[in-house]
Amino acid sequence: MPKLAMLNQQGESIGSLNLNDEVFAAENNDQVIYDVIKQQRAAMRQGTVMTKNRSAVRGGGRKPYRQKGTGHARQGSIRAPHYVGGGVVFGPSPRDYSYKVNRKVRRLALRIALSEKLRGQNLVAVDSITLASFKTKEMVTVLENLKVEGKVMVILGENSELVNTASRNLPNVSTVLYNHISVYDILNANKLIVTKDALEKIEEALS
Repeated sequence: MPKLAMLNQQGESIGSLNLNDEVFAAENNDQVIYDVIKQQRAAMRQGTVMTKNRSAVRGGGRKPYRQKGTGHARQGSIRAPHYVGGGVVFGPSPRDYSYKVNRKVRRLALRIALSEKLRGQNLVAVDSITLASFKTKEMVTVLENLKVEGKVMVILGENSELVNTASRNLPNVSTVLYNHISVYDILNANKLIVTKDALEKIEEALS
């Protein structure tokens, strides 16, 4: 059973936690991680690209000149694809890039991602994060006490407007509720700061 030191927001050790083997000792599986991250990145795509075909371009409702007798090739519209200003042939159209990955695979990927952060000593457990005001410098002080650097993801058990607002101006810090974490965000962060209640809820949800 993996153990993790429990800190307070001053960075002092106040005990240790016994973590669930099923959630925080999962064996690595590159294929599972790849499948889930690929699905999540596909779902992020807007898919709003579009071009107009010849029926959508304005104008070109009549023949530019008569069918016969001009010496030129017959034409039906000045908005045909070979005309400047004409429609686009086989151009892109709006689409949804998202697709489904099985729930068991998604949950397994979350377990693996959390386990890898723990094995790499990039998971920091905090008893709680309590701020006196919305000021960014208070959140900076907490991060300095915990000695975390780089991209930091703070996982909370309950929504906190103070923590959210105090972190908002920090470009490398993101806050998220325990039930909104994703494999992509976890692996994209250098350090995870998880409150005690968030850890308990994550273990309950994934075990």
